[in-house]
Amino acid sequence: MDQEWINGFRGKLDEHYSWPALYIFKFIVPTGKDEELKNLFPLHTSSDKLSTQGNYVSVTFKMMMPSSDAVIDVYERASKIEGLIAL
Repeated sequence: MDQEWINGFRGKLDEHYSWPALYIFKFIVPTGKDEELKNLFPLHTSSDKLSTQGNYVSVTFKMMMPSSDAVIDVYERASKIEGLIAL
């Protein structure tokens, strides 16, 4: 991730949230990669929705985050999964 983008995103998060806060993460991954994503966050439950053609899975996590840096860390960890789209 680009450092300039991260700094801008951190600023927006801090502007809109009072930490700690419940944050909703939404990801789209190719079918079969959803377990890899869920294994990154084993203490959190997720809701999943399979795409119409079955090629992708939408995975949503609701996590209590202590800070904007913790949110960014989640995105950085998830970004290592091939084919992942973060919404």
